[in-house]
Amino acid sequence: MRVAMYYNNRDVRLEEMPVPQIGPGEVLMRVEASGICGTDLLEWYRRHKAPLVLGHEVAGVIVAVGEGVEHHKVGERICAAHHVPCNTCHYCLIGHHTVCDTLRQANFDPGGFAEYVRLPRINVEQGIFPLPDEVSFGEATFVEPLACVLRGQRLAHFQPEQTVLVIGCGVAGLLHIQLARASGASRIIATDILDYRLEAARRFGADVAIQANEYTPAYVRGVADGRLADLVIICTGATAAIAQALDSVERGGTVLFFAPTEPGVSVPISVNDLFWRNEITLTSSYGGSPADYAAALELIQSGKIRVRQMITHRLSLAETGLGFQLVAGAQDCLKVIIELQR
Repeated sequence: MRVAMYYNNRDVRLEEMPVPQIGPGEVLMRVEASGICGTDLLEWYRRHKAPLVLGHEVAGVIVAVGEGVEHHKVGERICAAHHVPCNTCHYCLIGHHTVCDTLRQANFDPGGFAEYVRLPRINVEQGIFPLPDEVSFGEATFVEPLACVLRGQRLAHFQPEQTVLVIGCGVAGLLHIQLARASGASRIIATDILDYRLEAARRFGADVAIQANEYTPAYVRGVADGRLADLVIICTGATAAIAQALDSVERGGTVLFFAPTEPGVSVPISVNDLFWRNEITLTSSYGGSPADYAAALELIQSGKIRVRQMITHRLSLAETGLGFQLVAGAQDCLKVIIELQR
């Protein structure tokens, strides 16, 4: 089978690999669509593992099932979770499924930028989600990133009528904007360094969108009845965004660290200003649980979260390297989908 083999962000090669062989309890999926995630481009996180086949935002069709698989059949349209929890460990039992050791070890074989993917038994048992007829394969690639966004806003204790500031309007930021709007945010303010993304933020629900280098906390006060943001969501790894976020959160508010930074980044924090008198919460989130995937798929199916309109490029497997360049450049580009039958 053909795969897009990742060596670095500028070197993604079309190569051949054997089709994975499935065992008992496993499933073979023919990949129809696979989205390029911003985390796929984190060279500091990926490069030491290269060469490897990336791709975790996937949808496709089951073409073979192993012995003992009872709830799925050949021909079924699905999306799948690459990481799944055990549901029995300390972390799962206290609701932190995405820090489960099992979740951090479970994965596809080889990865979504391939013609076929083997789903291990635990992924079959917990990480397969049948697609409704009205959800296309391309739309289904958003289930994974939307699941992450759902988890993030839940851990940040988002409440209706809050003022939300989203810093960074890539795909994750736009999904946060849509979810906050669908969940009843009173005001949504978005910042980015690219006008193209700011226009997208307005289209997908931001009340106002402003250049990051022109933004000040006073701007939030000017549109939020004199208050700062109740929830600040950081969707960029830029260090300046963290300082901006800490200056923009209202008393009793929350800052959600959604995007990773470069390794080794640290920022000074005033304990008294943030915590002692102002009761500000700093929190983070990682990934999504199976319940988050199911909720994300339902939101996409219902049309409450519009994802088809976020797809700006549909490329073939042979063009995966071009897709990485487009996402890295971020110019006139939102979501890049690799369509395997293209």
